[in-house]
Amino acid sequence: MPHFTMADGTRLAYHLRGDGDPLVVLPGGPMRASAYLGDLGGLTAHRRLALLDLRGTGDSAVPADPATYRCDRMVEDVEVWRAHMGLEHMDLLAHSAGAALAMLYAARHPHRIRRLVLITPNPSALGMRATPEDRLAAARLRADEPWFAEAFPAFRAWLAGEAEFDDVFLPFFFGRWDAAARTHTDAELSQTNEEAGDAYFGEGAFTPDATRTALAALSAPVLVLAGELDGGPRPDLARRTADAFPRGEVAVQPGAGHYPWLDDPERFAGRVLAFLGAPADTTVPSAE
Repeated sequence: MPHFTMADGTRLAYHLRGDGDPLVVLPGGPMRASAYLGDLGGLTAHRRLALLDLRGTGDSAVPADPATYRCDRMVEDVEVWRAHMGLEHMDLLAHSAGAALAMLYAARHPHRIRRLVLITPNPSALGMRATPEDRLAAARLRADEPWFAEAFPAFRAWLAGEAEFDDVFLPFFFGRWDAAARTHTDAELSQTNEEAGDAYFGEGAFTPDATRTALAALSAPVLVLAGELDGGPRPDLARRTADAFPRGEVAVQPGAGHYPWLDDPERFAGRVLAFLGAPADTTVPSAE
């Protein structure tokens, strides 16, 4: 499998799937191996996905310094990866917590972004985050589900810090609690570096005012795609995230949760491909 090595000696792996123009992909979790993204609802039939295993996840090596798990410390990993792949400019897609890394990258290297797609993003880099109230409001939309009566009290207790995480409320993260969703959750523990996840949002990772200022100058088109039933972010928070970009737009996928490519692959892929196929700038900014 392809790999590259960072200045600190950490060897990072990535995976290539599909055919067509490259689409660079950052996973969420935080710090979950890129395997959970699969073919992103069939995007591999149209684009060649390049999926990074962040340091300490998947097939990438564990770094000598665990402080490098912090989100802002990995921006350089993305830039070295881009250069390694020989991409002057790139279409970049990021999911969930990976969107925070993508925003920091876009703020630091705006001239490298051709188009940016943020899927159910965590907007911590902008000084925003889903609240327990957001998540409970989204959860209440599922009141007619047969599992709701057992799942909601446990979810509410966890969000209040009164109970541990309980698998009983996992259905709230999916638009459909079916076999695909169950398989997806069954793999999560083995795919996630929990130590690295704890460090990802560590103190000092974000400087929201500076990031907002930098992103206000980003000329690339940006799509923020939210799930109608997702609590993190809810559609309103997704809209406020899109507002941080001069050319930001938001799309809300009906009936979708936090993993919209699982809930309705065809609708998800169609919306993303429509955005990626739209004209970008008539002139590409210089890389100098």
